[in-house]
Order: sequence, then C-alpha cells, then structure tokens
Amino acid sequence: MEFELGTTIALLERTPGALDALLRGLPEAWTLANEGGESWSAFYVVGHLVHCERTDWMVRVRAILESDGVRELPPFDRFGHVALCAGSSLDELLDALAAERRAGLAELRGMGLTDSLLAKRGVHPIFGEVTLKNLLATWAVHDMTHLHQISRVLGGQYREAVGPWEQYLSVLARRPG
Repeated sequence: MEFELGTTIALLERTPGALDALLRGLPEAWTLANEGGESWSAFYVVGHLVHCERTDWMVRVRAILESDGVRELPPFDRFGHVALCAGSSLDELLDALAAERRAGLAELRGMGLTDSLLAKRGVHPIFGEVTLKNLLATWAVHDMTHLHQISRVLGGQYREAVGPWEQYLSVLARRPG
C-alpha cells in the first residue's frame, strides 16, 4: 500500500477509541499484567502513547516543516512515560490520549501537507535522514505495534487456561529471546 495522508489519519484517529473500548473498566489484574521482567503492561503502553503524543510525533513533524534544510530531530525518551504514569489512573491516561490525539490530528490536517512537504527531511538521532512521510507512516504502524502488544499481553494471561488450544492461538506465540 502506498502512503496516503488521509488513510493514515483515518487509522490514527481510531487508536484512542479502540484502546478505550478494550481497556476502560477492566480489572487491574488485566491492565497491570505484563509479559515478565521489564516488559510493559497495557497501562504503561497507554502512558507511552500519551508521552509520544506530547513529545514525539507532532514535535518532529513541526521540526521537519519549520526547517529550511535538513534539521536534526529532537531525541525521544522511550521511558518518559514512567513519570507520567506514576500518579495517573488508566482512565486518566485514556482520556489524555484521546485529547492529545484529537489536537495533534487537527493540527496535522490544518498543515495543508503536499507531496513536496511530505518529502521534506529531518535527521533522526539513530536512523539518519528520514522524510516526513516516513515519520507519519511510522506513527500509524507504531500504534498498530502497541495494539498488537496489548493483545499479546492480555491474551498471554490465559496461556495455561486455554490448555491444548494454545497451538492455534497466534496471540500466544512465544516471543524469541
């Protein structure tokens, strides 16, 4: 599929509602469970997504568009959500994600992005030169990655309970490493 801004926005605007429908009101036994070790629970994933809305996606979109050349993009703290989550409820995080996403997408829609603007470049701290189109496509796929992660974490809580059906439930596939 070729990148298209309208369909990307259509996908991005659905994530907060999908997470809200899946997670709001679930007992903490579900939302605070993780896959062991330093892995993230659904609660922390939602916090991470809020943190991304505030400090990553639109910040980098603006950095690319405001530059006359190829500008270095600001670094992102992948664990910045930990402080945000400390003192927040899941409902507060879901509400914040919905509000932040609405505002970010409204701003994005108002930018009048053309093919030439989508081709503008920035320098990612790890990957080097990336286009605005790369960034926006990554935003959408990042959402899907975390929706998949949450599904895997929630489904994994019943790994033993499903008994022999585990072999047919791809959400329970063991992760390498």
